[in-house]
Amino acid sequence: MTAQSGGAVLVPEGPHMRHVLGHFCTGIAVITAHDGNRPIGFTCQSVTSVSLDPPYISFCPAATSTSWPLIRAVGTLCVNILAAEQRDVCTRFATRGDDKFSGVSWKPGANGAPTVDGTLASIEADIEFEHAAGDHSIVVARVTGLWAHEERRPLLFYRGGYGAFEGTPDA
Repeated sequence: MTAQSGGAVLVPEGPHMRHVLGHFCTGIAVITAHDGNRPIGFTCQSVTSVSLDPPYISFCPAATSTSWPLIRAVGTLCVNILAAEQRDVCTRFATRGDDKFSGVSWKPGANGAPTVDGTLASIEADIEFEHAAGDHSIVVARVTGLWAHEERRPLLFYRGGYGAFEGTPDA
């Protein structure tokens, strides 16, 4: 639903937009921080590279998130890109509650943010900008450290379901 015959653009409704954009396969990450007292985190599928110079990434937390304001207040974070075997971690951090880290193995990164064990990659960053964007916000963060585990496969989200990439890394 993009335009009527007269050329007027139609505004898509939420369910239609979710359906069409669900055809774009994304990876899944858990954004984490530590406020000095406890670890904080939430699941996010809107992570992308923005710039190599300076090294920026972005992600889009929901305006209704209770974890994001706490992470914003800390200012430093870790983007934990989930591996195919971490669907349970994805589900745990996608729910509301204070005990998201229960049963999840992690260690503090160089910036103090939790680095979840078993991830495909981790990106440590400092929050630089935030822009309101409808029912989400767009956060731009400067990368301060990163690493990847070359043998693991990504956890993917596509058309409302989860899966993994079956190809070889060299394909």
